[in-house]
Amino acid sequence: MKRDPGLYSFDLYRDRPKITWPNGAQIALWVAPNIEFYELHPPANPQRRPWPRPLPDIVPYAHRDYGNRAGLWRMMQAMDDCGMRGSISLSVALCDHHPEIIEACRQRDWEFFSHGIYNTRYCYGMSEAQERAIIEDSIETVERAAGARIAGWLAPALTHTERTMDLIAEYGVRYTCDLFQDDQPQPVRVKSGRLISMPYSLEINDVICYNSYGQTPRQYGDLIRRQFDRLHAEGAESGTVMCIPLHPFLVGQPHRIEAFHRALEYCCTRSGVWKATAVEICDHYLEHHYDDAVARAGGSA
Repeated sequence: MKRDPGLYSFDLYRDRPKITWPNGAQIALWVAPNIEFYELHPPANPQRRPWPRPLPDIVPYAHRDYGNRAGLWRMMQAMDDCGMRGSISLSVALCDHHPEIIEACRQRDWEFFSHGIYNTRYCYGMSEAQERAIIEDSIETVERAAGARIAGWLAPALTHTERTMDLIAEYGVRYTCDLFQDDQPQPVRVKSGRLISMPYSLEINDVICYNSYGQTPRQYGDLIRRQFDRLHAEGAESGTVMCIPLHPFLVGQPHRIEAFHRALEYCCTRSGVWKATAVEICDHYLEHHYDDAVARAGGSA
């Protein structure tokens, strides 16, 4: 049996102190576009292959490139129409490959957080020095390109080492999207700094819904509505968080965008909704609820 990594305390959802959001909102809604860059022929990782077929595999590479060329702009328009800013899970190499995308996001006052350098380079088996280099590159690249310091982290292709959480906290990252354990923020146990787990969904992530569940656009839109309705209702007792993770090469397809647009509009036009970025949710939680949560856990996260 594998040991529990002990990253957070076990705190029953129904028994916690009440979380409050600005202006009495019941639910904090945030959208996480994964704006990524995939390499056609990435360096080999001994534990994971980037593509299922022999390299170079042009088909999945070009499919993902479609997101940055076409799908992203449809997704942006839908979010603009709903007054929804994005918190970008960014492959930071995209700052050099496609600076025009970075500028379009800056003009919209979207948040940038790190999803590693490329989504085809994994953290499995990395030394501490190698992992520090990824974190430092992410911080420096986004500061140079976007004029902002990253506050959040989603590991490239969701790959980690046992030291990942301690390292990102040491560098001042305040939230991680790599833990999927809850519908409310929660402190993460780290050696230094303050780090919280930000609710980020695999269940309504478009890459899971379309590629794993095989859902239609209509089913995907209905799933978003049902997720929202339940969390919105529960938020009347204690504030909840709903994240909609997106991939422009999927949600931005012509036959899919309208279903997403209508579902997002449904969420954004209800009462009691705080349309936020992840860093806004993080900083509100850190200021108003983090210390109480740590004390409730007995002085540790």
